Amino acid sequence: MSHAESGGPMRTMDWRAAIRLNQRKTKCVLGAYILIYLGLGFLFDVYIHSESYVLGFDAQDTPLSDIVLGLLQGHIFPYALIVSSVIAVFSICIAFVLHDKLILLGTRSRVLNLEDDLSLKERQFYHVVEEMKVAAGLAYMPKLYIIEADYMNAFASGYSEKSALIAVTQRLLDQLDREELTAVVAHELTHIRHLDIKVTLMASVLSNLLLMLIDILFFWALPRSNSRAQRGGNGLFIAIMILRYTLPVITVLLALFLSRTREYMADAGCVELMRNNEPLAKALKKIAQDHQLNRTTQAQAYRTTPHEAVRREAYIFDPMKAGVQTKQSLTDFFSTHPGIDKRLKALGCRSVQDEHA
Repeated sequence: MSHAESGGPMRTMDWRAAIRLNQRKTKCVLGAYILIYLGLGFLFDVYIHSESYVLGFDAQDTPLSDIVLGLLQGHIFPYALIVSSVIAVFSICIAFVLHDKLILLGTRSRVLNLEDDLSLKERQFYHVVEEMKVAAGLAYMPKLYIIEADYMNAFASGYSEKSALIAVTQRLLDQLDREELTAVVAHELTHIRHLDIKVTLMASVLSNLLLMLIDILFFWALPRSNSRAQRGGNGLFIAIMILRYTLPVITVLLALFLSRTREYMADAGCVELMRNNEPLAKALKKIAQDHQLNRTTQAQAYRTTPHEAVRREAYIFDPMKAGVQTKQSLTDFFSTHPGIDKRLKALGCRSVQDEHA
């Protein structure tokens, strides 16, 4: 079935408007991460100064309101706020400079060069990317990687079109035919064209460093909580403890603010490039069914590959969903990807559930 015949959301949605909206959301999310970093630094400053390490008098005699006011008015030097600002800037710089190493961290991967001794499938992959790059109107050829993994998945990453990369697992390369592989490549090239690869990369790095920072603050404050409780001033530690358990949820919600829209747009971009919705639908079904049939072994493979959390949002198929889920659940709500059946419906194709009915 062609894109024109499929009808449904793919034909009627204004994707240019969706991209503009997504760019605004991107700025909001990145701004929110930076504000959280600054907020944690400010909280750390309040805690440090309330312990009288810097002020030089008994914290019991110093109201928290005076410390907060002193920090806001500049009478107290905000050491931690400056450090957290530096960490935020440094994490963004690290994401730019080491983006490929960060996103591939923990995998057994190798770069694909046309000059190397390539297999037939690998050479086909290179030429498919080359062809679709032209169709997508991209000026630069992305760097290609093969991940030695026995599960089917793929992702794109980078901070710009020039720095972009596309990685596919060996199993995906082996199992998909040329048309299905082209659809996966077109999906990933659309991510590159829309530059939402930059958002995924930044959000992953910032959120992981953010959670590390709140853990450091929590374990630093933990041994001091008893003495503060005896003085009746343990409110700050309680606030830190609450943040330690709520920030992971906040970072997931900030990721969800973007991720599902990006996947629908990338699916639509694939259909636009191929003028056909069937190849992507077939590829998504094959990937989902492979995860469903090999749920136990592939779940183990994901668990034993370090740093999968960094790649989760970038994958074409969410590894937390080992197969198609037909019922709504809390896990589905917190997934960074729409369900396969929802994506198939948006493509104007029959869902896996309908085919088995």
